[in-house]
Amino acid sequence: MQRWQAALIILEVGWFVGFAIVAGVLGGLWMDSKLGTRPIFVIIGLFLGIATAIGGATGMLLSLIKYGNDKGKS
Repeated sequence: MQRWQAALIILEVGWFVGFAIVAGVLGGLWMDSKLGTRPIFVIIGLFLGIATAIGGATGMLLSLIKYGNDKGKS
């Protein structure tokens, strides 16, 4: 894997993390506006977004590391 390919994958991870957190917060804001509860669903959405971001980023980065290790063995 070339360096620019690895850089693009890392960029993808960054976008995924940002999108997951923002989507969680926006979803929480939407739920709060519909139900009339202010900070509860924003906080829940934030934590769900962070959890999704951590899980997804971990999976993407582990696959990148595994590919790099497999490539180095041959």
